[in-house]
Amino acid sequence: MAEATQAQPSNWNVPNVLTTARIVAVPFFAWALLVDGGDSITWRCVAFVIFSLAMITDKIDGDLARKHNLITNFGKIADPIADKAVTGMAFIGLSIVGDIWWWVTIVVLIREWSVTLLRLSILSKVVIAAADLGKIKTTFQAVALATLCLPLRDPDLPSGLEVPGEVIFYLAQAFLAVAVALTLWSGWEFYRDVWKQRATLRNSGGGRL
Repeated sequence: MAEATQAQPSNWNVPNVLTTARIVAVPFFAWALLVDGGDSITWRCVAFVIFSLAMITDKIDGDLARKHNLITNFGKIADPIADKAVTGMAFIGLSIVGDIWWWVTIVVLIREWSVTLLRLSILSKVVIAAADLGKIKTTFQAVALATLCLPLRDPDLPSGLEVPGEVIFYLAQAFLAVAVALTLWSGWEFYRDVWKQRATLRNSGGGRL
């Protein structure tokens, strides 16, 4: 028992610090994105930097936690919350400034938070590993949201950037469309896997989820 206790990593580690930093960054990201109703070129670029750093640290803290066996109960709970808080704020903020339709944001947020809450609620009984499809979805989603944070269609942009800005904007929308499709599909796969494990536990007498 003592050895098991000693093997448990401390919550005070680099991956958890990075996770906490992402949560703390959410209000700053929101403010930067919405300055002047989203019409500030400078602050939209700041929002892009904050969001991009958040997505990069999400990758880094996960890799560090697995490589150095720093997976903690705090990290299991805080990491998905941090991810959904950052991306959720991006969806909401970009809908407020008119770059993403509200129905897209609502559909994605319902899927993301329902899966996250269910994953956390069954954490002690079953483990649903992140599927490859979910990872691809996250990549498309991150690229689309980060790109849309930029002031691509701002009327104050230099004239030479107007056409490239429009092209990049619609490319980002195409990435977002793929991300939404993958979000719904990976969500269905998650619920399917939960249902299968639930049936397995019941048949083996392991109780209910």
